[in-house]
Amino acid sequence: MTFLVKAAIPSDAVGMMFAGQLTETESAEAAAIIRAKFHLDQPPLVQFYYYVSDILHGDLGVSIRTRARVIDEIGYRYINTMKLAFGSLMIGILLGVSMGIISAYYKDSFLDIATMTVSLFGLSLPAFFFGILLILLFCVQLRWLPVIAGGGWKGIVLPAANLGLILSASIARITRSSMLEVLDQDYIRTARAKGLNERLVVFKHALKNALLPVVTIIGLQIGNLLGGAFIIENVFGWHGIGELGVKAIQWRDFTITQGIILISAATYVVINLIVDILYQFIDPRVKLAK
Repeated sequence: MTFLVKAAIPSDAVGMMFAGQLTETESAEAAAIIRAKFHLDQPPLVQFYYYVSDILHGDLGVSIRTRARVIDEIGYRYINTMKLAFGSLMIGILLGVSMGIISAYYKDSFLDIATMTVSLFGLSLPAFFFGILLILLFCVQLRWLPVIAGGGWKGIVLPAANLGLILSASIARITRSSMLEVLDQDYIRTARAKGLNERLVVFKHALKNALLPVVTIIGLQIGNLLGGAFIIENVFGWHGIGELGVKAIQWRDFTITQGIILISAATYVVINLIVDILYQFIDPRVKLAK
């Protein structure tokens, strides 16, 4: 799909590199040399063959603009994005599961309605909107945190909170739905009739059996987390693959763009595989196929 989009765009990274810097003749000659080096003068199908061949040899290619290896360009930025994703995931799980349990336990109460209304806003509003609000409150008004994310722990707080708040909305709704279903089961009523502590009934018996769909949605939300990182990293100036991806698109440097898409897709697949494996530990009834 990336190659199809690239073929449909009239300009490329080589043309943008020399735009307005050299005479028309010099630009054409220099561009022709670079295009030949990167096989950009070949039909898209031939370019795709060279790219897949390099991938099979463990080579993501070389950036047309910076001339650095794509794997080196992505390297530390990928680690930064994973730090942001992990922080967001922790915040999203903590808030989402807590909100879902409270909402289910106090079903149809004011607390339930308020919690679900907040989660609805989290699902409906775009990620950058929350980012701007957080910057206005914590950076401009209170001046507790930096506007542009740095290398310290303060730099990751707002972007992680931004993504975590959005993630918590979907987790809260799934947790509530799953908890309501479990709390209505006969064994929960039996546990209460035996006089077991209410906290034990909710957290040990009900929550454990309600976790399977929650874990499923968390795995599926990883894709949204990586996609949201593209926006949030640019809002907060966080140096991750999202920020690099936007720059690569502006540069028309599709070698970097393809590398980011490939690594992001691989990360999504691996995380969902881990989630599938975790099922058997959460629910003993689930067994991996032999």
